Amino acid sequence: MSPEPQKITRDDIEAKFRELTGEASDELESTRSQAVTVGLAVGVALVAVVFLIGRRNGRRRSAVVEVRRI
Repeated sequence: MSPEPQKITRDDIEAKFRELTGEASDELESTRSQAVTVGLAVGVALVAVVFLIGRRNGRRRSAVVEVRRI
């Protein structure tokens, strides 16, 4: 004969749930830090490109004003 199956208690379910969520939260934290790093790099690159484009347009459109005294 086989032994009687053990009943699953609330503590068993809570322990397993905490084990699973602990692993997921570790992965989430790692992914979040990578995403922040990539986002920061993209933001800095975007600001640099906008600066260079604005600088180029400023040089091309700048008016030369000549002041003469009479």
